[in-house]
Amino acid sequence: MILRPNRALTWLFLALTTVIALFPMYWLFVMALTPIGTIPPSTPALFPDPFSLSNIVRLLTNAKDYLRWGANSIFVAGTVTLWHVLFDTLSGYAFAKKRFPLRSVFFWVILSTLMIPAQVTLVPLYIVTRQLGLIDNLFAVILPGTAAVFGIFLMRQYIQTLPSELEDAARIDGCNEFAVFWNVILPLCKPAIAALAIFSFVRNWNDFLWPLIILNKSINYTLTVGVAGLQGEFSTDYGIIFAGAALAALPMIAFFLAFQKYFLEGVRMGAVKG
Repeated sequence: MILRPNRALTWLFLALTTVIALFPMYWLFVMALTPIGTIPPSTPALFPDPFSLSNIVRLLTNAKDYLRWGANSIFVAGTVTLWHVLFDTLSGYAFAKKRFPLRSVFFWVILSTLMIPAQVTLVPLYIVTRQLGLIDNLFAVILPGTAAVFGIFLMRQYIQTLPSELEDAARIDGCNEFAVFWNVILPLCKPAIAALAIFSFVRNWNDFLWPLIILNKSINYTLTVGVAGLQGEFSTDYGIIFAGAALAALPMIAFFLAFQKYFLEGVRMGAVKG
């Protein structure tokens, strides 16, 4: 196959952009597999020299709660993602297809909360969490993230593109409202749900500030807080930090690869539907 000059330039540009975007992640794994101590290399290495698992071994030996941190992060990110998929899809369906008083007003009021910085809510959120007795509890990390305005907006915009005739046909066949949602709307929303799941999982997996504030015991830490705590006061073992960050990135990569088919399909469908 012979590429046209402009097409070849496009592929070259995309290839260079991909390399630039992925190189930091690649370098992270290279450093995780390179035996280093308190002094990191001054220039990025292209290959582990020599190849060694010593950093990972020292990580699992010195940071005894590391596996527990990973389990906590999976529990928090997975629970919040499942709740987002259910709640945001239900809310998006209501705003997209249902008719009720002040529907547009409620939607725009909810959407306007995107302009409020998350840092502004930290103090009142901490007070409420303390009053509920959830300090140093993983549910204190989960509950504030059980609804996302962006997720509601995303699902509402996608569900609006679905033909209403399908719902009418389901009602004629005797389906109640929940059956219409479960059997008609939800299967058609797989691409949008996959995109929402990826965004939600990655955001909650990487969340740092709120877990840092609300969690006190090491056994309750998430990976982001735990890995940040590996940095010493007077000296830092960069090998352990690189290994911890590399292992923490693996679930995100696996999650994206598992749902990339639906994610890319949602992007394509969103580009075609107008």
